[in-house]
Amino acid sequence: MQYIPYIYSAIISLIALIITCADKSAAKHDKRRIPEKTLFSVAIIGGSLAMYYTMRIIRHKTKHKRFMIGLPIIMILQIAIPIVLILLI
Repeated sequence: MQYIPYIYSAIISLIALIITCADKSAAKHDKRRIPEKTLFSVAIIGGSLAMYYTMRIIRHKTKHKRFMIGLPIIMILQIAIPIVLILLI
């Protein structure tokens, strides 16, 4: 039971990595892309860190301010919200 958050994080991070790489591949081969809404949805449910670093490493969407600013904001909120909730309880 105590490992569930770690397993969840690993799975979401892997999904974020896979869809980011798949979108990069689709962009290179002029195929159907993964919608930005899907990329951001995966980031919001926990894949933001993995997605951000994957995008930086494979140089995908690094010129899009929406991602290069949006993903770090999501990460900050994912850290800040639980801290605030813990402090309020």
